[in-house]
Amino acid sequence: MIAILLTLALFPPAEPAPVQTDSDEYTRYELLEPESASFRILYEVTATTPGATAYFNPIRKGSTATKEAVYDRMSGQALRFEVVDGNVAKAGGVAGAPADTQFIRVHLPRPVPKDGEVRLLIDKTYRDPSSYTVEGDRIVFSRALGIKRNAVVLPAGFELVSCNVPAQVLSEPDGRIKVSLVHTSAQPLPVLIRARRLP
Repeated sequence: MIAILLTLALFPPAEPAPVQTDSDEYTRYELLEPESASFRILYEVTATTPGATAYFNPIRKGSTATKEAVYDRMSGQALRFEVVDGNVAKAGGVAGAPADTQFIRVHLPRPVPKDGEVRLLIDKTYRDPSSYTVEGDRIVFSRALGIKRNAVVLPAGFELVSCNVPAQVLSEPDGRIKVSLVHTSAQPLPVLIRARRLP
């Protein structure tokens, strides 16, 4: 008993990491060639957990992630990261992180200051045939979007046919069509976009 007390005195249990918090999220999905079933994701997020030195971003189940890169939005500096499992993410402050889910652990360029923030850009490409498919002469993007602000950019040479939710449709400088979406529900927004190749 004395040995146990002495051990605890010399090596006290580590304090649990504070729960990860963030804000002001925005996701841009750039649909690649239909046959690839792939899309590039540009995800902007502000890490707000005081004192945090890492930020965890989940890789959605069913998607294969490649071409990952992370940047500090203030300086443009590329940041170090690695892919870890849900146990590591949970220990790092991600409440309820499933053990069988992978996360990108970003090493922040500086600890998050009290009442401050660190703005990040996470760039990755997903291959996800369940979200991005071809049906006849149409391409279909069907995905539940949990982020409040999103944009879906069609491949070059495609026009929008339909969108099941209110959206703003604009033309990018390079001619691609961008479909911008905003929602306020606490639940993920099921989005269904159909497009076709221009003649």
